[in-house]
Amino acid sequence: MLKPIENLPSHVVGVRASGEVTETDLKEVLLPALDALVQSQDEIYYLLVLDTTVQNFTAGAWIQDMVAGLRHFTKWKKMAIVTPQESVETFTNYFSYISPGEARGFKKDELDQAIAWVSTKNEK
Repeated sequence: MLKPIENLPSHVVGVRASGEVTETDLKEVLLPALDALVQSQDEIYYLLVLDTTVQNFTAGAWIQDMVAGLRHFTKWKKMAIVTPQESVETFTNYFSYISPGEARGFKKDELDQAIAWVSTKNEK
């Protein structure tokens, strides 16, 4: 399940993943939020808090995640992933080398730092 994270700056979209995450979750929660953000801000600052393991994302969810990434490929500025899984945190840090924006992994107890980091706009 994906749930929006409230009380973030208007240029940041945040979602919390828990339990099983499905294609429907991405289509109904994440994709509309990203589309609206691009419409209003023309760039994406994204926070994902994983309260579940990546193994709980269905195949359809992974496909929709890829669609989300490609749909606005040049709009991604920052992506913060908060997770208890060290392998996901490490992957996120390396992903920054191939993604158009910055990506950074954070530990579960670093949520406040993740929000501060992703909320800070890049210089143009």
